[in-house]
Amino acid sequence: MATLYIRDVSDDVTEALKQRASSAGMSLSAFVGGELAKLATRPTNAEVAARLRGRDRSGGPTSADIVAAVRFDRR
Repeated sequence: MATLYIRDVSDDVTEALKQRASSAGMSLSAFVGGELAKLATRPTNAEVAARLRGRDRSGGPTSADIVAAVRFDRR
Protein backbone atom coordinates (compact mmCIF):
# COMPACT_ATOMS: atom_id res chain seq x y z
CA MET A 1 0.00 0.00 0.00
CA ALA A 2 1.32 3.44 -0.88
CA THR A 3 1.85 6.36 1.47
CA LEU A 4 0.70 9.81 0.37
CA TYR A 5 1.79 13.11 1.81
CA ILE A 6 -0.46 16.08 1.16
CA ARG A 7 1.01 19.55 1.57
CA ASP A 8 -0.47 22.99 1.91
CA VAL A 9 -3.84 21.92 3.33
CA SER A 10 -5.49 24.91 4.98
CA ASP A 11 -6.17 24.87 8.70
CA ASP A 12 -9.92 25.13 8.06
CA VAL A 13 -9.94 22.06 5.82
CA THR A 14 -7.76 20.12 8.25
CA GLU A 15 -10.04 20.95 11.18
CA ALA A 16 -13.18 20.01 9.22
CA LEU A 17 -11.66 16.66 8.27
CA LYS A 18 -10.55 16.01 11.85
CA GLN A 19 -14.08 16.69 13.09
CA ARG A 20 -15.63 14.39 10.49
CA ALA A 21 -13.13 11.66 11.28
CA SER A 22 -13.85 11.99 14.98
CA SER A 23 -17.61 11.86 14.37
CA ALA A 24 -17.12 8.67 12.38
CA GLY A 25 -14.93 7.20 15.14
CA MET A 26 -11.94 7.05 12.81
CA SER A 27 -8.43 8.41 12.69
CA LEU A 28 -7.82 11.29 10.33
CA SER A 29 -5.64 9.07 8.16
CA ALA A 30 -8.27 6.31 7.93
CA PHE A 31 -11.04 8.81 7.22
CA VAL A 32 -9.15 10.63 4.46
CA GLY A 33 -8.04 7.30 2.99
CA GLY A 34 -11.67 6.19 2.80
CA GLU A 35 -12.72 9.45 1.16
CA LEU A 36 -9.93 9.12 -1.40
CA ALA A 37 -11.03 5.55 -2.14
CA LYS A 38 -14.58 6.80 -2.82
CA LEU A 39 -13.24 9.56 -5.03
CA ALA A 40 -11.11 7.13 -7.02
CA THR A 41 -14.12 4.93 -7.83
CA ARG A 42 -16.25 7.78 -9.16
CA PRO A 43 -16.20 8.24 -12.93
CA THR A 44 -14.81 11.47 -14.32
CA ASN A 45 -17.09 13.91 -16.12
CA ALA A 46 -15.49 12.84 -19.41
CA GLU A 47 -16.27 9.17 -18.65
CA VAL A 48 -19.91 9.99 -17.83
CA ALA A 49 -20.25 12.08 -21.01
CA ALA A 50 -18.74 9.27 -23.11
CA ARG A 51 -21.13 6.75 -21.57
CA LEU A 52 -24.11 9.01 -22.28
CA ARG A 53 -23.00 9.61 -25.87
CA GLY A 54 -22.81 5.85 -26.38
CA ARG A 55 -26.40 5.18 -25.33
CA ASP A 56 -29.06 4.29 -27.87
CA ARG A 57 -31.78 6.90 -27.58
CA SER A 58 -33.84 5.80 -30.56
CA GLY A 59 -36.62 4.51 -28.31
CA GLY A 60 -36.92 7.69 -26.24
CA PRO A 61 -39.34 10.58 -26.60
CA THR A 62 -39.06 12.96 -29.53
CA SER A 63 -38.65 16.72 -29.14
CA ALA A 64 -42.32 17.10 -30.05
CA ASP A 65 -43.31 14.67 -27.29
CA ILE A 66 -41.33 16.66 -24.73
CA VAL A 67 -42.76 20.00 -25.87
CA ALA A 68 -46.30 18.55 -25.72
CA ALA A 69 -45.73 17.22 -22.19
CA VAL A 70 -44.37 20.57 -20.98
CA ARG A 71 -47.30 22.42 -22.51
CA PHE A 72 -49.74 19.94 -20.96
CA ASP A 73 -48.19 20.46 -17.51
CA ARG A 74 -48.42 24.24 -17.83
CA ARG A 75 -52.20 24.15 -18.22
